[in-house]
Amino acid sequence: MSTINGRTAVITGAGSGIGQATARRLAAHGCPVALADWNEEGLEETAATIGGPVLVRKLDVRDRQGVMTFAAEVADWAPAPLGLVFNNAGVTVLQGVADASPEDDEWVFDVNFGGVVNGVRAFLPILLGQRAGVIANTSSVFGLVGFPHQSAYCASKFAVRGYTEALRQELRGTGVRAAVVHPGGVKTNIVANARFRSDYRGEYADVQSAAADFATLARTTPEKAAQIIHEGLEKQKARIRVGPDAVFLDLLVRSAPTKYYDVIERLEGVLRRKK
Repeated sequence: MSTINGRTAVITGAGSGIGQATARRLAAHGCPVALADWNEEGLEETAATIGGPVLVRKLDVRDRQGVMTFAAEVADWAPAPLGLVFNNAGVTVLQGVADASPEDDEWVFDVNFGGVVNGVRAFLPILLGQRAGVIANTSSVFGLVGFPHQSAYCASKFAVRGYTEALRQELRGTGVRAAVVHPGGVKTNIVANARFRSDYRGEYADVQSAAADFATLARTTPEKAAQIIHEGLEKQKARIRVGPDAVFLDLLVRSAPTKYYDVIERLEGVLRRKK
């Protein structure tokens, strides 16, 4: 069975959350890591905790030419063959469809989906040349279900899911694999760093209150998420569901494709009463 351990790993969104935890875990398993994020301070924090070879670049994944340049730098620097490209950078906005800011929706889609496409296009030729390696693209549990006031985020994550599934079929027989990652509620800063206009309950006054509520519902640590992702990739899984909520919602939407949100609302009420 092929392994990514000991091979070079590229991770975007590596300045915090799942990306940061995955970088630390893979480095501990002997992977040289090439890390990118818009958050330069977070990148330096990640790099400071890694003992092995590390390349750090401040990068906006929306910048196609910037991502291509990063790929060329990685190819020149990598002390081991490229084993993993983890397109993980992501953002969100809280707003309703009727009064949405088009600019905010475009920002979410350009980072979450456009960034994945840019990463795949930049690094896939390297992997195909090796006839080995894996591309892992971060979707979300919101790439499985629709959620109010998250239309742009859901759309971008459904797009990542479909794109990766199509890519996986194209890669048959090449030696290169593609996997889609569906995190559930993971304790990251994605809501704290979100753009905020409104919420569907009318309960949040600002992004800070929304982030506090998300922290109540999120049950999986970034370290546990990194473990699930790493182990899933080592087992050559094509779909990696991160957290028990991701597994549950995946099963729920299959069994109740038009009624799943009724169940979600009831469960959220129970969880909030326990906080």
